[in-house]
Amino acid sequence: MSITVGIGIIGTGFARRVQIPAFLACENTVIASVASGSIQNARSTAEECGASHFTADWRETVARDDVDLVCITTPPNLHREMTLAAIEHGKHVLCEKPMAMNVAEALDMTAAAKDKPLLTLIDHELRFQPGRQIAYKMLRDGVIGKIRHAKFIFQAPHRGDPNIPWNWWSDASVGGGALGAIASHIIDSFHWFLGTDVSNIFCQLQTHIKQRPDPSGSMRGVTSDDESNMLLRFADGDLTTDATGLVSVSMTEYPKYKNRLEFYGSGGAIRIDHIGDVYLAKAGDDDWNQIDVPLTANIPGVADTGFARGFMDFAPHITNAIRSRETEIEQAATFADGLRVQRVLDAARASNAEGRVVVIR
Repeated sequence: MSITVGIGIIGTGFARRVQIPAFLACENTVIASVASGSIQNARSTAEECGASHFTADWRETVARDDVDLVCITTPPNLHREMTLAAIEHGKHVLCEKPMAMNVAEALDMTAAAKDKPLLTLIDHELRFQPGRQIAYKMLRDGVIGKIRHAKFIFQAPHRGDPNIPWNWWSDASVGGGALGAIASHIIDSFHWFLGTDVSNIFCQLQTHIKQRPDPSGSMRGVTSDDESNMLLRFADGDLTTDATGLVSVSMTEYPKYKNRLEFYGSGGAIRIDHIGDVYLAKAGDDDWNQIDVPLTANIPGVADTGFARGFMDFAPHITNAIRSRETEIEQAATFADGLRVQRVLDAARASNAEGRVVVIR
């Protein structure tokens, strides 16, 4: 008989919308505990997913015997403390991106996980989209030759409305903003696909919506970025020589959502759209040609996004690894990968503050 895997959820945003439905679709998996700073959210989420325990104190969740995996889906300023507590209690950890507030915190988390017989993962679920898996292999098979340039455009209009209420996303002191929330995925994608690291960066951050209404109706200042633009260079590797990168992230641009990753090589180009559609243009082609990709069926009631589809593909790998007592999942982002991304995010903030190119060591 298959072992039941118990999931402890901390945070009821992305976890409630995507992670919980994906885990419940896995074999012999239950939500054992739900924690939220709002006891009402914890209770209602627990009722939806059949969890027997809910709490406003996340420490109760990480201490429970029936919790095998702790999913941390909170603002980044809480990731370090929660992760260290979960590891101390012998729990596997799936931590939301960005890994931490800064490199120092990420180093603490990585050190705590070292040599522990535990899964310690960062939720870069986009890696598990079937289309990205196919594109990953195409790059390594030399389909478009040596990579010269990588480009990622992320455009979303939904924070362009100044009437959207102030929340943690508006507060840089807790890790809010487009750089951490979106660019962390992008940097991880570049590192994973190219098999090398960003070596230097020039970054400009912008805040277009400078005030938002708080729950009382008063206007409150926004300290986080809603636009992030970066020019990159990559270290030379098996797939790259003198390669450059361009990132444009905006949470305020109209008319519609766009999430597109492109690689340009010596013999052509590959494009990946947000739910995992893949396109190829060989040298001499006039346009993109779509590659046949088996897209994962979406779970009814879950928003059809690339992130949701990616997590639906990722979740069974996690529960199967726990059941098999494995401490690694092929292609999954580890704490070491999260630390690599965190170095780039810290360098991006330094570049923006100082108006210069920052070399990442």
